[in-house]
Amino acid sequence: MTGTLTLALVVVGGAAGVAALLRANDGEPRVERCAAVADGTEWYLAPDQAETAALLAGTSVRRGMPARAATIAIATGLQESKLRNIDYGDRDSVGIFQQRPSQGWGSVEEIMDPVYSTNAFYDALAQVDGYEEMAVTEAAQTVQRSAFPDAYAQHEARSRAWASALTGWSPAALTCTLPEADGVGDPAALAARLERDLGLVAVVEGGLVRIDLSAAGEPSRAGWAAAQWAVAVAWTHDVVRVRHEDQVWDRTTGTWAPDETDPLASGVVELTLHD
Repeated sequence: MTGTLTLALVVVGGAAGVAALLRANDGEPRVERCAAVADGTEWYLAPDQAETAALLAGTSVRRGMPARAATIAIATGLQESKLRNIDYGDRDSVGIFQQRPSQGWGSVEEIMDPVYSTNAFYDALAQVDGYEEMAVTEAAQTVQRSAFPDAYAQHEARSRAWASALTGWSPAALTCTLPEADGVGDPAALAARLERDLGLVAVVEGGLVRIDLSAAGEPSRAGWAAAQWAVAVAWTHDVVRVRHEDQVWDRTTGTWAPDETDPLASGVVELTLHD
């Protein structure tokens, strides 16, 4: 996905909390989590895991790799670290992918940088001839050389659902149920995260956040990739509303629904942060 991003942030409502349970409008408790839907099944991740998945998928999009690459990366991260950037592991393994300095993956400091480790993983995957047609567990094992080569297969369905949503192939398929916002969104931090993950240039203009990918080769898919990325990082970046085409995700409900305002053009995404 390519394109120039125009970002303007309307600061109107919410920071992510860390409560284990949320109160819905009807007073019933609801679990704090994110989900990607595929073939009628919801595949859940915790909000912090969703943010890691957003980085992995976003990096594959930025590098021009197929959605299959994101599926393989997410499955590998789930198996190795549960999609968390941990500083321990078997022998000298650390990070999202449990890469080992002694095996030439880089220094501990480098591997603990999630951007570095993600790109290192994709650099290795790109060298695997025909990985796009391989079984996920085979491709992952070729890169990782794990002592448990078949373990990645158990994560394939979940990873495919998340990769499909985060690369824009499954519109309005990724949702997050989050605590009520209680902090102030930082437009500069969100813009930096967007550039880090998706490689898009962000321009902050006052209070309206607009991502304009209408000139991309596939604007609808590009827009849905950016929109669902924004939902996946809403927990940290105080996003309370995401609009694309005729759909809107609202933090209050945690779901996508028809937008009652005028639809946005394909590739145009509007975000609202809490103030």
